Amino acid sequence: MSWAVTGTGAVAALGGDVGELFGNLCAGRSGVAELRGFDHARHTARHAYEVDNRPAPGVDVPGRATGLLLDAVGQAVRDAGLDESDLSGVPVLIGTGLRELRSVELWRTEGAGFPAARLHFGTALREAFRADDTHTLSNACSAGLYALALGVDLLAQGTDTVVVAGVDVLTETMYGLLERVQPVPPTRVRPFDRDRDGVLMGEGAAAVVLSRAPGGRPVHGLVRDVAVNCDAFHVTAPDPAGIAEAIREAHTRGGVKPADIDLLMVHGTGTLLNDEAEATALADVFGPDRDKPLVTATKSMTGHTSGASGLLNLVVTLRCLAEGRVPPTVGLDHPVDEAAGFRFVTGEAAHRPLTVAQLNAFGFGGINAVAILEAAR
Repeated sequence: MSWAVTGTGAVAALGGDVGELFGNLCAGRSGVAELRGFDHARHTARHAYEVDNRPAPGVDVPGRATGLLLDAVGQAVRDAGLDESDLSGVPVLIGTGLRELRSVELWRTEGAGFPAARLHFGTALREAFRADDTHTLSNACSAGLYALALGVDLLAQGTDTVVVAGVDVLTETMYGLLERVQPVPPTRVRPFDRDRDGVLMGEGAAAVVLSRAPGGRPVHGLVRDVAVNCDAFHVTAPDPAGIAEAIREAHTRGGVKPADIDLLMVHGTGTLLNDEAEATALADVFGPDRDKPLVTATKSMTGHTSGASGLLNLVVTLRCLAEGRVPPTVGLDHPVDEAAGFRFVTGEAAHRPLTVAQLNAFGFGGINAVAILEAAR
């Protein structure tokens, strides 16, 4: 069974709503810029994909993750025609990697006031929307699609409407950790390119409203199903076998075969291990059909938005299906050997009728999630 997406919302480095984000992605624009949130003297890396809403470079404020989340959820709820002043009884599921960790950092280092109650997104969601049924999942970079999987399960059990969201912002601890495990500080993200040198963090939030029976409301697209697993292969290194297992389960749950997939929205972090593992798994599953779907990786323009990345890609994929337009993978000049035979979109946006899409998200610890989407009928 498929579930209707009746509302979407997003905010990221490239745009304050879904339309602006999608337009900039299709134009091949990158959101990378010189780091704004921290003191440069403490870091060797100098770039990130940030939402430009701080008072000034190097000046940060608490509560930014919550602010982006409220923005995206509000957009999606209004788009779906729901009463944004009263979401009581509607489950709101949030996927995140770091929640309000940046606010804790600012409290610790600068004495910025931030009440402990606001570490939970539910506090602000209740105030803004009277949402009284909120749940936060922290599943690393797969968190958004894990929340989507839970939302699909709730609909299958009889829930009428679910709001699913994902959010993350830069934290100095994670930024510093990533720059120290990469041989050279990256200046941009180049998924699947032989000359890639690592990942840079991005910021963003995305939200969707899923409806069991949309009635006469417009439908952006359909979620056929979501598969999740945890192969626990390694703390940071991904396992192609675990990824392939999640993809195959998603195909089974979604009632599709590799040859049915028109678009692959890959995880594509630009790291040395992740891209090769993902390409190996996709080649294993798709086999002789690997040349059929178009393939793109939007982190080349948004950076890695952690727990928000899966849902940001979801709202972008829905636009791809609706418009028959696919953003390019910026910076992909020489694909890795493991990706040979795949039809990566490069240079400029591709135009082609699209019906079925696959969306990948993989996180530390082997936390894998794969969704199958379908164009609105």
